[in-house]
This record gives sequence, structure tokens and C-alpha cells, in this order.
Amino acid sequence: MYKTICMVLGGGRGTRLYPLTKFRSKPAVPLAGKYRLIDIPISNCINSGMKQIYVLTQFMSVSLHRHIRRSYVFDRFGDGFVEILAAQETMEQETDWYQGTADAVRKNLRYIQDSDADYVLILSGDQLYEMDYRDMVRTHRETGAHVTIAAIPVGRDQVSALGVMRVEKKGRVVGFLEKPQTQREVDTVAMDPAWIDAHGIESRGRECLANMGIYLFDRKTLIDLLSHTEHYKDFGKEVFPAAIRSKTVQVHLFDGYWEDIGTIRAFYDANLSLASPNPPFQFSTPDRPVYTRARMLQPTLMEDAQIRGSLIADGCRIGKGAVIENSMIGIRCIIGEGVTLRNTVVFGADYYENDRQQAQDRDTGVPPVGIGSGSIIEGAIIDKNCHIGRNVRLVNKLDREDTDQYDPCLIRDGVAVVVKDSVLPDGWKL
Repeated sequence: MYKTICMVLGGGRGTRLYPLTKFRSKPAVPLAGKYRLIDIPISNCINSGMKQIYVLTQFMSVSLHRHIRRSYVFDRFGDGFVEILAAQETMEQETDWYQGTADAVRKNLRYIQDSDADYVLILSGDQLYEMDYRDMVRTHRETGAHVTIAAIPVGRDQVSALGVMRVEKKGRVVGFLEKPQTQREVDTVAMDPAWIDAHGIESRGRECLANMGIYLFDRKTLIDLLSHTEHYKDFGKEVFPAAIRSKTVQVHLFDGYWEDIGTIRAFYDANLSLASPNPPFQFSTPDRPVYTRARMLQPTLMEDAQIRGSLIADGCRIGKGAVIENSMIGIRCIIGEGVTLRNTVVFGADYYENDRQQAQDRDTGVPPVGIGSGSIIEGAIIDKNCHIGRNVRLVNKLDREDTDQYDPCLIRDGVAVVVKDSVLPDGWKL
């Protein structure tokens, strides 16, 4: 395996995922009960034999740093590492903040310059997919490319939120259009579906190749591009189109499950899909597991509960008569008797309350951490450490789309989201 440095971009403000990003960066958002989004690209790197990994962080990064530090510790006699490169002020830079994806890598270019790596792999920290990056390296080497970009076939109805490439018959990228909005614009980058079929992927009516935000560079090419494009801040919008004009840029086709977790609705739907009988993404493939922090938690305790089509993480206590359907239940989640949860994502808690904490809650009239007896919650996301009282009814019956009227329960994309550490007292109703 040729030596590859992996640079995982830790994400910006993540405004479209607010309020899940109120206290954390996008890659630190919990996923599937016990993981975090950052676990996906890091696990893909490790499973691809690439163990020199930098994570570039900036916005609300404390919980992300803590998770990485506790999760990814390599053998001290090997050369593997996951190292955090936080935004910092230096003598050479006028500002300490990253201004975009390319600017973030440029401000850490010395780590690439000082390396003897052959390639640099640039990854996003907030996507859900499984990929063996060695296949991408193979494409890169066999075609003699300077830059290789991963692309997934999509239909015309999906391209308005994506960057789309035009590719010549040998797979070289010759054109790029960011978020085409009209059919005339789409026509300029649409591919012949027969070309996609001829490269081993069934087109199924998909005519466009979307940029997945996964870039493989020759190390020297990346240094050259970033050194000569000082004013370019973003890979997808600026550096990549510039590379098409001056370098050999090759496409690497991918056709597995891939979800860009960019909005509350996308996050909500992706989580619930993982609890389906045939989930589109597997966390426990024997030779390609998704890694995360190992916690010493007891098995989940359930007392005469009805659970259908749901995933329950470690350390939960589920009371008698509870009904949980098509839901995702996170670690240390305390669910009272007679609770009903449908189509709901519950992050769980960072801790168990001890007797003293519970006594303090009672004295101040605050329900304990968890979901109180008799509560009914449907179509919602419950962030961590929430105190939800007895007989709470959280159901968005009126199908409201976006409102802060019911703070601390905000509605985004039609999904009710209870903000982290919030309190919903006994009898609270939406």
C-alpha cells in the first residue's frame, strides 16, 4: 500500500443541522445510538489500511476532541495516529480561523510538506457511507492522474444541491458545475447513461455524476495547487475546478449507500433507516466494522416492554409497558413505565444521575434525566441529557415545518428537536 495521509475536515458551523450543532460540531453529532459522525471517515481510513489521519477542527470542537482522544489510540510501536489539527493563529497567518475547506488544509500544509507520503486523501467529517479507499488509489495509479475525485451517479432531480462533473470517455473530468438549477445547466454536465453502465455501474436512469467531496491528490500536486491558489478557500467550488484546467483529474465511480448529513430531515431519515429490517448501511460488517469509543456499560434492561423495528444502545433502562416502534434509542437512556416512542431518535445521556442529583432535581421541580412515565413522543429527535417529565405529549400533529415557538423544542424540516440539556416539565404538550 502506497503511503497516504488522510485529512478529515471537521466541518464548519453546521447551521442546517441546528439545534443539534448548538453545543457541538457536525462531526460530533451522535449517530445510530452509540456512534458519532466522525467515526465513519476514520473507520473507513483504518479499514482501508490508512492509519495516518489528521482531523481539522474549528467550530464547537471540545466534544469532538474528547471523543477522538478517548476512541482512537494506536499501538505506540506502530506509525498510526489520529491527530487533531485545531484552528490556531501562527506567525505566517493573519487569522486563526479556517475560511473554507481548502484554506483549512493550506494552513496545515507543513504537515504534508514534511511527510514522505505519496498521496493525500481529503475527506468530509459528516457523511455516512462505507468505502475502501484503496480502490480509489488503484484508480488513481492506473490512470496516471494528478487528482482523483469520487463520484456517485444521481438523477436530474437530485443535482440542485450537489456539484456535478462532466467526464470524457476515459474518465477524465473535463467540466464541473456547482448546484445546477435549470435543465439547461444540467444538460451541460449530463452523461450518457451507457457510459456509466459500461464502467460496471447500473445507471438506472441516472445521468449525472455528483461530487462526493472525497479527493485524492498526489502529494506534490496538492502542495503546488494550494501554494499557487492562495485566495481559493474551498476545494469543491474553487480548487477542484482550477485543477481541471491545469492537471489530470480522474473520476472514481462509487455506487454504494452515501448520505450527506446536511439537514435535520436528512439526519432524522438516515437514523430511522438504520432501524429498518434491511438497513442501507451496516455498522458491524465483520471485516469493516465502524469503530467508536468503547464504554463499560451494562446491557440494556427491559421490563415487559414492546419493541418493534428499533435499535437500542447499551446501558438503557426501559420501564414496564413501554412501546417503542421504529426508533433509535441511545446510550444510558432511561425510559419510564407506559412511555410510547414512535419514529423517534433519542440520543440518551452522558451520565447516570446519582441520588444527590436526583434529590436536587426534585427540590427544584425538574424531572430526572430521561423520559418520564406515560409520555408520548412521535416524530422527534431528543438530544442528550434531556429531562422529560411524566405525561409529556410531543407530537407535531399540525405538521409545522420550522418554528422556535415551542422552545426548548424547536421544529426543523417538520421534525421536533428537543435541545440538549433541556427540561420539559410534567404534562408539557406540543
